[in-house]
Amino acid sequence: MRARLMAASPVRATLPRLVALFLLPLLTTLSTALLAPAHAHADVRVPQAASVSTLLAPHPTADEPCTSKDPAVCLIRQMSPEEREQARETRLRYHQLLDTMEAVADHMHEEGRSDEEIARVLVDMRNQAKDITRAGMTPEAVQALEQRNMEKYGNPLGPTADQQYAKYGSWAKVVEASTRTSAAVDQELGIPPRG
Repeated sequence: MRARLMAASPVRATLPRLVALFLLPLLTTLSTALLAPAHAHADVRVPQAASVSTLLAPHPTADEPCTSKDPAVCLIRQMSPEEREQARETRLRYHQLLDTMEAVADHMHEEGRSDEEIARVLVDMRNQAKDITRAGMTPEAVQALEQRNMEKYGNPLGPTADQQYAKYGSWAKVVEASTRTSAAVDQELGIPPRG
C-alpha cells in the first residue's frame, strides 16, 4: 500500500530528488575538503566572535575533572590546540550541512509538505550530516560520540524522528530543533551557536 501512496503522490516522488539535489553537491565539496590538507580550508568562514586566543586558551587538563554535563565538551577540553582547531573546522562544516537542511525545509514548506514529512527528512539528514562530518574525526572521538548516542538513543548517530516527536510533542518543534546545535560544544570551539 505504501508503494501505491508513493506512486500516487508526485510530491512524495520528488523527495529523493530534492534530497539528492541539495546533498550531492555538498557531499562532493565536503569530501574534497576532508581529503585536502589543512591549509586548503581557507574557504571555511571563521565567525568574527572567535579568536585564536579563544581557541588556544587554557582549558582544564586531563588531570582536572570536567564539570560539563556534555561529554563532547569534556573530550574537546582534553585536545591539543591542533586537535581543537581541527575539531573546530569539522564543526564549521557540520554547521554548513545544517544550513543546507534549512534550505531543504524551506523548499518543502513552499511545496506544502506537512511538518511531519519535513521533520522526518530533516532528522534523517541531520544524522547523515553527523556521519559525514565524523569522517574527519579521530576514531576515539567518533567512538565517544557514538557511545553517548547509543546510551541516550539506542542509535550511534542520534535520535529518530519518532524519538524527537516524543521529546518535543509536535512535528513543528522537531523541524525547529533539527538544525539547532549544542551551544556548549559550539562555545567550547569558539563558534556562535545556532538558534
